Amino acid sequence: MTTSRRLADRKVAKFQKNITKRGSVSESTAKKGNDYPVGPIVLGFFIFVVIGSSLFQIIRTATSGGMT
Repeated sequence: MTTSRRLADRKVAKFQKNITKRGSVSESTAKKGNDYPVGPIVLGFFIFVVIGSSLFQIIRTATSGGMT
């Protein structure tokens, strides 16, 4: 049996075992909802850029008298 076939059989067996449990899947295979997709530094940088550009636009509009 080839390596890919053994790997596929192992994955199928794990999947079949989880199907037969019907809701009582172990916590290690269940998805965790605590993890954020981005880190706090990236999130802070994004907020800084969005709020900073908004403030810059407001200041620029106020100093030009509201005309474009």
